[in-house]
Amino acid sequence: MVYLTKIDAARNMARFYSLDLQPDLFGGWALVRRWGRIGRGGQVRSALHEKREGAAAALERELRRRKRRGYAAA
Repeated sequence: MVYLTKIDAARNMARFYSLDLQPDLFGGWALVRRWGRIGRGGQVRSALHEKREGAAAALERELRRRKRRGYAAA
């Protein structure tokens, strides 16, 4: 599981973004993304992939995208 945060006190910003790979019930893999304000429940979205390699590649793409937007590992 990868947990990223983006905190900027001047803009009253305290956000989190979490990425996780999980097996599904049918032999595939899911990339589970969670995001929102730190201390709140946030939102969840899953993307299904047939193979673990595909899900891992999607995780890496999303991780690079979030780091470009200012998120850092917590």
